[in-house]
Amino acid sequence: MDRDSLQSALSQDVSASARAALAELEAGADFEVFLNQTASARQLWDIWSWRHEVMLDTGVIPRPGLAEAVARLRAAGTARVYMATVTGSWGRFTLFLSEDLTQCVACW
Repeated sequence: MDRDSLQSALSQDVSASARAALAELEAGADFEVFLNQTASARQLWDIWSWRHEVMLDTGVIPRPGLAEAVARLRAAGTARVYMATVTGSWGRFTLFLSEDLTQCVACW
């Protein structure tokens, strides 16, 4: 996946996290798309919803966008998704992309 394709997928997502990740990409941030395997959005929801809950229970403040991303993973159900990261001056963003790589399912 090239930078332009990732920017196109992110540009369709109106969440604040996706907008920030897109701005980082446009500014030249590094990115990596893990194309070696997909995972079910449901499986990822299981993992990340638990992590989010533990953060809240232990007083750790989750990064902005995590709660929304967890909800969006749940809504995606059994759809297969790819993971990606964008690393720029504002930190690292975690992205989940649709199996056809055209849409951002969740981002934080």
